[in-house]
Order: sequence, then C-alpha cells, then structure tokens
Amino acid sequence: MTMWATPAHAATGEAVNPWVALAYLVAGVFFILALRGLSSPSTSRTGNRFGMAGMLIAVATTLVTHDIANIVEIAIAIAIGGLIGFLIARRIAMTAMPELVAAFHSLVGLAAVLVGWAAYLNPGAFGLLTTDGGIGAVSKVEMGLGIAIGAITFSGSVIAFAKLSGRMSGSPILLPARHVINLGTLAAIVVLTALFAMATGPAETLPLIVALTVLAFLIGFLLIIPIGGADMPVVVSMLNSYSGWAAAAMGFTLGNSAMIITGALVGSSGAILSYIMCRAMNCSFLSVIAGGFGAEDGGAAGGEPREQRPYKQGSAADAAFMLEQAEKVIIIPGYGMAVAQAQHALREMTDILEEKGVEVKFAIHPVAGRMPGHMNVLLAEASVDYDKVFELEDINSEFAQADVAFIIGANDVVNPAAKTDKSSPIYGMPVFDVDKARQVFFIKRSMGGVGYAGVDNDVFYMDQTMMLLSDAKKMVEEIVKALD
Repeated sequence: MTMWATPAHAATGEAVNPWVALAYLVAGVFFILALRGLSSPSTSRTGNRFGMAGMLIAVATTLVTHDIANIVEIAIAIAIGGLIGFLIARRIAMTAMPELVAAFHSLVGLAAVLVGWAAYLNPGAFGLLTTDGGIGAVSKVEMGLGIAIGAITFSGSVIAFAKLSGRMSGSPILLPARHVINLGTLAAIVVLTALFAMATGPAETLPLIVALTVLAFLIGFLLIIPIGGADMPVVVSMLNSYSGWAAAAMGFTLGNSAMIITGALVGSSGAILSYIMCRAMNCSFLSVIAGGFGAEDGGAAGGEPREQRPYKQGSAADAAFMLEQAEKVIIIPGYGMAVAQAQHALREMTDILEEKGVEVKFAIHPVAGRMPGHMNVLLAEASVDYDKVFELEDINSEFAQADVAFIIGANDVVNPAAKTDKSSPIYGMPVFDVDKARQVFFIKRSMGGVGYAGVDNDVFYMDQTMMLLSDAKKMVEEIVKALD
C-alpha cells in the first residue's frame, strides 16, 4: 500500500501511518457532506453538523499524531477560541451576518500568513530543511503563495468588513490608474515569489519575503476599495474562495492532506458560487478577480433620481385592503428588509394572509442582500417555510399571474432598466418581472435614493405601483394591524 508522506516525515524517510491518511480522508468526506447540506436551507443545520464533525476529526488526528511541544497551551488556545466563537454566535444579529463572515475570512487569511512566516523562520520544525540545511525551492513557492493569498484575503476582508458594517463608505473609491497599479503589484508579487524560490540564505530571502508580504497586504486593499456596496455579495463569496486557496497552499507547506482537501473544497466552491453570482449580475468573472468591477470613473453610485416624476403614495390601510382581496402575492425582500429587521413582521403578515386564503410566495434574487443567501438566512430565522421561497428562475414567470408584487427593501433587482436601457450599469442583469403584476407595493424609506447602482427605477412611477414610504418594519407592522 502506498503511504502518504508529509515533508516532515519525508525528511527522515518515515512514512505516514495509513490510519492518519484514512482519518483525514474521512474528515474530507464530512466536509463534502457539509457543503452538500449547506446548499439548501432545509438541510443547512445537518450540513453544519457534518462540518463540525469533520473539523473535530481533523484537529484530533493532528494533535494525536504530531509531537506537540505543549498540549496544555494548545488546549487553552482552542478553549479560548471556542468560547469567543460561541459568544459571537449567540450575540450576533442575523442582519450583521455578512460583516461577521468577512471578519472570519480575514482571520483565515491572517492565519495563513502567520503559518507561512513561522515555517520560514523555523523550517526545521516543519520538516522543510533539505540535506544542505536550506529550504527547498518547491517549499518556498508553496510558502510564498500561501502568504500572498492569505495576505490578500486578510486585507481585502478587512475592507469588506468595514464597508458592510458601515465603518467605511459603501461607495466605490476609485484611484487614478488603479488597473495599472493592480496589475503591476500582482506582477511584482509573482516575480518576488520566483526570486524567493531561487534565493539562498537569510540575507537574500528575508528582504524578498518581507516585500512579498507587504505587497500582498497592499493589493488586498486595492482590489476591494473600488467595489461598491451593491457588489458585496460577490466580494464576500470571492474572499471565501481566497481563504480556501490560502488554506490549501499552507496545507502543501505543512504536508497536511486535510488542509489541502478542505482548502480546495472551500476555494473551488467559493469560486463556482462567485461565477454563478456574476452571471446573475451580468458581470465578468475575471473583472471580479481584478477588482473594481461595476465601478467606472465618473459613474453614479448611490446618486439621486434623474428627474422628479409623479408617483402614487399609499398607506398601510390601502395596502392591507388590497392584499386581502388578492389571490396570489409574491414578496421580494432586499437589503432594506435586513436593515429594518422586518423579517418577523413579514412572516406574521404572511400567516394572516394565508389564513384569509391568499397564496403567498417569496422571490429571492441571487444577489439580494450583502452576501450569498442573505435573504434566505433571514427568512429562515423568521421561520418562513422553505417551500415558500423560490429563486429567480423558478418564480419569474409567475408575476404575470400575481395579483400583488410586494417589494420590501429591494431596488436594483426589480429595475426594468436592466432589460431595456443599454446605457444602464445594470443592463443585462436578470431582474424580477414585477411590472407584469396587477398591483405593485414598493416599501422604501423615501423617494430620494435610487439604490447602489445609482439608477432611477421606472417601477416607482408605474400606474399599478403604490409607494409605501416608511421604515420597512414599521410599515409591515402597520399593515399587520390593519389586517387584523
């Protein structure tokens, strides 16, 4: 039977115990099952349990099969980290989940950087020393890639966290000649990695790895700051992919097959999800990697309506009366629902309408909210039945038969300019056909804003549209009272 060898074992000619390889393989299977479970809200809890089981097996196997300098210190660190994670999970609001995910991605990236530097400073402890007492070229390439991808993930995730949490403006920050700067910086990182692999001795390698790390941290900032808040779902997904590749690169450095498998799973699944979301937004996948997609110099972002146009404004009582008379209602939630935390009131409104014999469905756009699945998570928190929630391609044809399209906090994903205006920045992005519904209710705070894309929305001014200008939660609660 062929044994799997890590660099540490290869240095001494010792082969890995096959039971270790088997344990890591089992952990990898659990991680695959976790991803499978997380693909649907109805199986997401089971998927989380599979992921926890896989991580437990991987960590336990590593601790049991390696010489640990101080197991007590490691146990204390695990306990502290577990406690922090437990407290954050209990206290964090579901509406703050996007910035929490971005923060966790930054920690993964930083861990990769620290592991890479630890391997560089003490290669003997990682089994990376060759017969001449140096670090092999292949090991240095793996080390450089892990540090570079980890640093990009860390700094990019910090910017994403700042934008999502409101600590930084969600508008794009466009630097002059940013594409030239980005390409030049990435090219410099590639060159530095090659030079680092060929260099020998600390005097030559230290300046190279320092420069590599600094430039990688810098390019992470440069790639994310030009991206506006409306594009954050793709950014979060892409950073998730980066964190996976960083872990995989460190897995090669450490000779740990579990890290390689897990990192590859996370990296590839994140990249696939990013590609799917790019198609949903009619954006180029390559432009996401380059940074600043959907943001052109001089372009509008979060601007004002182009002109004052007449619109109809209604009240909660008006909406309640017409909802009661409807046979079919389709609700389209967006980030405004998340900000107002209106999902529970919306569920209550849904229950009352169904008791009155109204069919209610939810329509979720692939890029609604600030991260993949944001709306699904919020609706699941409010105990909305999974079988009432539909993706765009599954429900878009039903708007023609709907009595009411109820839009709460969404904007660009229902904008018909994506289908009709070739000059629009959202042209080509699939949107909901709410204009085909007999009646449209549109909840938004005021008529002043036009969404992150900076595009006025003709749905506001349609004959069948009634604008409900208020905080989303307050308006839905008033509708609920009027329905009782």
